[in-house]
Amino acid sequence: MSNILDAVLQQYASNKIEPKSNSNKMSQDERLKKYFTTILQKGDREGQKRVRILPTTDGTSPFKEVWFHECQVGGRWMKIYDPGKNEGKRSPLNEVNEALMMTGSEQDKVLARQYKSRKFYIVKVIDQDKPEDGVKFWRFKHNYKGDGILDKIIPIWKNKGDVTDPTVGRDLILSLSLVKAPNGKEYTNVASIMYDDPTPISTDAAQQSEWTDNVMTWEDVYAKKGEEYLEAIAQGHEPRWSSDAGKYVYGDGENTVEISGGTSTTTKVETVSGNTVTQTEVKIEDTQVNAKTDEDLPF
Repeated sequence: MSNILDAVLQQYASNKIEPKSNSNKMSQDERLKKYFTTILQKGDREGQKRVRILPTTDGTSPFKEVWFHECQVGGRWMKIYDPGKNEGKRSPLNEVNEALMMTGSEQDKVLARQYKSRKFYIVKVIDQDKPEDGVKFWRFKHNYKGDGILDKIIPIWKNKGDVTDPTVGRDLILSLSLVKAPNGKEYTNVASIMYDDPTPISTDAAQQSEWTDNVMTWEDVYAKKGEEYLEAIAQGHEPRWSSDAGKYVYGDGENTVEISGGTSTTTKVETVSGNTVTQTEVKIEDTQVNAKTDEDLPF
């Protein structure tokens, strides 16, 4: 049993317990290629996607645990990084959640849910349907009921071994279907996950090395909003991106307030010319600016 397999199974077991103007700027199209999503195309009610989970270089689990708030800002749902659960820093949204829970009111307890952060997994993958896009990151929610995406992957891992092995690992085949939530909203559900025969990640040895040696992490891709941004939401404001200010603002006219921090991040982009691979660090704007509405969860 591989070190990665041991790490994944140990992680899974522990999570079964429910807890009480820039020339280097990445284009929107390039940025979107860094995300692997399971959202069906408009008009489709079912479909399939094929994905390969990349191995870690240190033998740890490839499923990185990260906490995000799910908040409606400006009429659309967003996943917002929680500095409290992730880093032990102040989190205004967690403070609101805790304050509401302490009142003893059932109505406040219901309201508190929208300020509670939730555990997600982020895993580094290759979209085998679009390998030309290179390394991507797949984010999905932890399911305390035991019927989530990770719960569908783990039986394959237990029975077939380390699916991330670069030589004899396996692609995962995701069966997708459009279902309706109790509130009437339709969303894409990963109905089942199957596995393919053992194969190398790529038949091109150079490409395989490029993918497995890639140093990009989820933190290069997913934005971390600053404390002021979280404070604004906690106070009932709706931050919006201002191209003129180059940052988030809220309010109107003379009452417009600028929010500092969390407006950009950097990532590492690889380009191939002949047999030479060049890696460049580039600055990208906040990854949730102008992003499409999150529709991969049944809100």
